[in-house]
Amino acid sequence: MARRIATGIDIGTHQVKIVVTEEVHGPDGARMPRIIATGLAESKGLRHGYVVNRTDVAESIIAAKREAERGAGFPVKSAFLAIGGASLDELRATGETVIARADQEVTDMDLAATENAARETIAPALINRIVLHVIPVAYRLDGAPVLGGTPRGMKGTRLSVDYVFVTALSQHVEALVGAVEDADIEVVDKMASPLAGSNVLLTKDQKMKGCVLANIGAETVSIVVFDYGIPLSVKMFSIGSTSITDDIALGLRIPLDEAERLKLGKLGGAMYPRKKIEEIIAARLSAMFDLIDKHLKVIGRRGLLPAGIALSGGGAGAGSISDIARHSLALPARIAELRLPPDTKLRDSTWAVAYGLTLWGLTGETDIERKGAFASLGHTLRRFVRQFLP
Repeated sequence: MARRIATGIDIGTHQVKIVVTEEVHGPDGARMPRIIATGLAESKGLRHGYVVNRTDVAESIIAAKREAERGAGFPVKSAFLAIGGASLDELRATGETVIARADQEVTDMDLAATENAARETIAPALINRIVLHVIPVAYRLDGAPVLGGTPRGMKGTRLSVDYVFVTALSQHVEALVGAVEDADIEVVDKMASPLAGSNVLLTKDQKMKGCVLANIGAETVSIVVFDYGIPLSVKMFSIGSTSITDDIALGLRIPLDEAERLKLGKLGGAMYPRKKIEEIIAARLSAMFDLIDKHLKVIGRRGLLPAGIALSGGGAGAGSISDIARHSLALPARIAELRLPPDTKLRDSTWAVAYGLTLWGLTGETDIERKGAFASLGHTLRRFVRQFLP
């Protein structure tokens, strides 16, 4: 029997991470993932997640790929790719249709019609953008909310569906895919990085009760908001942990390398006033959480997420971040825990996106090794949406 293996690639502003995962059978016979190799390299050629030098990005990917291949013992030829960066955004639209069948039963054809209608309403905003995911977040049949699943099989005359379209700049996605292909890796499919990270940083219970996952990267902060198990919102902000480093450097008039070590708590002494450093860090983190709070207000979830906020990424260790988040958002706050299979050396949540991609890849019914580039896009998008439905 062929081995079922999936590879995930997370191209961040500071680091490129590659995770290779294999599906194995546990002691009880149940299928479970096992990380068999990882690759890590310094990122070059990126700014705020945008590709500014494709050749440099490809060289970084090649360096991480070689490390992963040494650990795996075989070449990495295909992978699932995370799409992040400042271009990631969402569009909201509602699509309506009259039920087509004479007996008024809702079918997949009606659901497809509502999606097409929603796309038409946002068509001007999709110029130069690619749709990564289409997520239905609410259904209404003849004006009444449909609770507990889709309206498929129900009867009515008019169907209305609210959608979230997760999008990114076409040029940005094409540049990332091109850099991966330059590293001689075929891109099987793409996923928004906040959603990939949520696969391993949030539990089903947290998603059902309502929570926000915030990944604090070097130059961006990404969030995904869940409620009733559905990702209601995906958003990216152009601010990150390097902003804290810059603030410390300016506030204390010191070199950036010293400021970075102070931020990480690796440099101390009487010449560096700890109280002032903490105030600088707290001020920048408060600004980050204010952006998140404003967005939660826009989508109607401010103060209404019982599972609170989970913090991840390289900037999640800055200062007393959980206390600041709790105060700024009036929500429970904690550092996100990376849920990993036994005997795994990874313990850093910065690997969540790459690992989450591999789990997504392994959930498909088809053999990943045989998929052509983008050939399974429609199938995987449908599979992605189905995981949020009862």
